[in-house]
Amino acid sequence: MTLGLMPEQRELSDAVTQFAARHAPIAATRDSFDMLAAGRLPTWWDALVDNGFHAVHLPEHLGGQGGRLIDAACVLESAAKALLPGPLLPTVTAGAVALLADTAPAAEALVRDLASGAPAAVVLPDDGDFKARADGRRWLVSGASRVVLGACSARVILLAARADDGELVWVPVDTGRPTAAVESASGTDLVGDVGILRLDDYRTDAVLTGIDPERAKCVAVGLVAATTAGIAQWCVEAVTAHLRTREQFGKIIGTFQALQHGAAMLLVNSELATAAAWDAVRAADESLDQHRLAAAGAATIAVSPTPDLVLDALTMLGAIGFTWEHDVHLYWRRAISLAGSIGPANRWARLLGQLACGMQRDMSVNLGDAESEFRCWVAEKLNAAMRLDNDKPPPHGDYEDQATGPRRTLLADAGLIVPHWPKPWGVDAGPLKQLIIDEEFAKRPGLVRPSLNIAEWILPSVLAAAPKALQERLIPATQRGDIWWCQLFSEPGAGSDLASLATRATKVDGGWRINGHKIWTSLAQYADLGALLARTDPEASKHRGIGYFILDMRSPGVEVQPIKTATGEAHFNEVFLNDVFIPDDMLLGGPTDGWSLAISTMAEERSAISGYVKFDRAVALRRLAAEPGPDRDDAERALGELDAYTNAIRALGVRETIRLLDGQPSGPASSIAKVAMNVLLRRTFEATLRLCGQTAMVTDSEPAVVGPYLHLPAELIGGGTREIQLNIIAQMILGLPRK
Repeated sequence: MTLGLMPEQRELSDAVTQFAARHAPIAATRDSFDMLAAGRLPTWWDALVDNGFHAVHLPEHLGGQGGRLIDAACVLESAAKALLPGPLLPTVTAGAVALLADTAPAAEALVRDLASGAPAAVVLPDDGDFKARADGRRWLVSGASRVVLGACSARVILLAARADDGELVWVPVDTGRPTAAVESASGTDLVGDVGILRLDDYRTDAVLTGIDPERAKCVAVGLVAATTAGIAQWCVEAVTAHLRTREQFGKIIGTFQALQHGAAMLLVNSELATAAAWDAVRAADESLDQHRLAAAGAATIAVSPTPDLVLDALTMLGAIGFTWEHDVHLYWRRAISLAGSIGPANRWARLLGQLACGMQRDMSVNLGDAESEFRCWVAEKLNAAMRLDNDKPPPHGDYEDQATGPRRTLLADAGLIVPHWPKPWGVDAGPLKQLIIDEEFAKRPGLVRPSLNIAEWILPSVLAAAPKALQERLIPATQRGDIWWCQLFSEPGAGSDLASLATRATKVDGGWRINGHKIWTSLAQYADLGALLARTDPEASKHRGIGYFILDMRSPGVEVQPIKTATGEAHFNEVFLNDVFIPDDMLLGGPTDGWSLAISTMAEERSAISGYVKFDRAVALRRLAAEPGPDRDDAERALGELDAYTNAIRALGVRETIRLLDGQPSGPASSIAKVAMNVLLRRTFEATLRLCGQTAMVTDSEPAVVGPYLHLPAELIGGGTREIQLNIIAQMILGLPRK
């Protein structure tokens, strides 16, 4: 997905794409490298100004388009995707930083100048060594910058200079004056310019006040991230198009699994980069601490990794990608330059790690007073629940979210355990009402939200295909915790390939006789009922001849044998089925509807905001980063990298939620998040083990390290391995051929 979530933002992005196609095709850009490096404006700059693309975020009364920063980010994203050359990024950034200043004639004059089309650049405090000294009512500024994006083409450069008292003075510099000189540098990016600004007693009385340097840095990073997100998106499209058409060994190379997985990971990383960039831009309206969290995350996920992402794309394109004629190297060079422009990546990761020790990125969506009556009703029910207790843990351990008793019963009867289900089992909650319920639970941290555990993936099939009498028998009891379930899908010879099931269901008088062998069945030893897939028609195609049954786990012929895992515990089981009888009324749908029911179970539509990254897996690492010691810097950096990845996944969920609230259909966020969570878990435990030292030698440490790590395979494999999810992304989302 693109940065823009709303239709008008997508229309703006499309307009930029069309402009670039008309005025700046890449073939023409290749003929202007020298001109661009020298800082000469593209011939179409005036046309871009006439369209207002450079000033969509500037106020209308000062000559801009009256939009928001996210609108400017959408412009930069599309421009980067089209490789639109010239100083658009530094000009947009200069305007965004200028808007942070106090309202005053100097600030308004600068914004008007930028809105009229003056190309510009910004020198932040860390990017230059400028000193300002008072000279009556004026200032004299001297010093030099580091290498700055767009310095050669800029007519005005907004810079921060340090006064004698240590305060920052923000000065708009007219580069045409004799006391200002710009020295061109040989830039890595071939479609823009870089240079060094030198001032020698530059005299001015036009200074801007009120610009917070940290806020300015965050704004600049967010806009760079929007640009690199566009580069990442181009890589996904270029690689996918290549894989669909290129042949090798007599086959379309897009059928090769390794390349499919590579393309799918490109998409995953691109989507996370886009989500992180979007989050950094939207955080401009939030507190500075929240803005710093989001900007550091974008620097770590959306900017710094992009050169390597483009390199992955280049290698997937093969030798042709390494030629001068192919465009990928132009995107690669730009990504390298942009990553360098924000400073060392480790600093951003360490900053985020430091911040993450004491705060968390707020991913809430502002709902205002929407559905106020419904919110009051939810609040009343939750307050009533808080006055009650659950008095019985589940049979498989002390899990608060699965405990049963009066509190859980109240929430179940109110329809608040699975609120998106239809009444009376839920409250028919769409995305908006689901978010309200999420918020009200969040306001009451002592109220643990009940979980259906495995039944969460089974009861939707009961809702879809069971007669009303069976629904009334199974659903309320499950929600209250009186019935526990297991899922009898996987088999020794089939694994995740449900269509290859061998368990046989033979029709007999009044029901079905089941024979077969299931494996990796979680909690079967505690379950009252099981959802069972079995082959009802061995002559039908393998997807069509499957039935979906509800099995009483205490039926004669059911034998459960626990499987002890590396943890020493037995969460999984083998289940042997020997002439087990299941009555007709426990077959859901028709005898061959099992495949469609099983698939539809996985496709529930619900609000995404609370569905990703439910638990903090970096507790031990967070402890290391918060305590003094020789490894603290390394722990802070590792924590920052992990929190950046975590927050990007969470932002992905927020973006999907906003789309659903707008009435748009579900996107690929769920599949993307599944793979990203797999990556996050591996990275989290790898970093934790690398830094925890002797703590890993015991299993009962505080905080726990080895115990959660030994449970990791269950999370990595359960619900489909990473490789299976990558197959789904490659084939179902990117449209790569199966064979």
